[in-house]
Amino acid sequence: MRTVFVRALAFAAFIAFVHLPAAAEGEARPKAAPAKAGPPVSQQDRMRKCNADAKQKSLKGDERRAFMSRCLKG
Repeated sequence: MRTVFVRALAFAAFIAFVHLPAAAEGEARPKAAPAKAGPPVSQQDRMRKCNADAKQKSLKGDERRAFMSRCLKG
């Protein structure tokens, strides 16, 4: 019985530790970024565009890999 109480107390302390700082900030929490104008671009569309750009620039090997990584991150 004592183990259950200790676990419950530890869980309550953890929840308080996690949630109280956020609650104390009130409205100071960061707000979601506004949505970009226009329809969302799918991953597949982004991949097509990045592939076409890489092909146009004649990139190969590590240069292409680095370019694709940057391009796909948006």
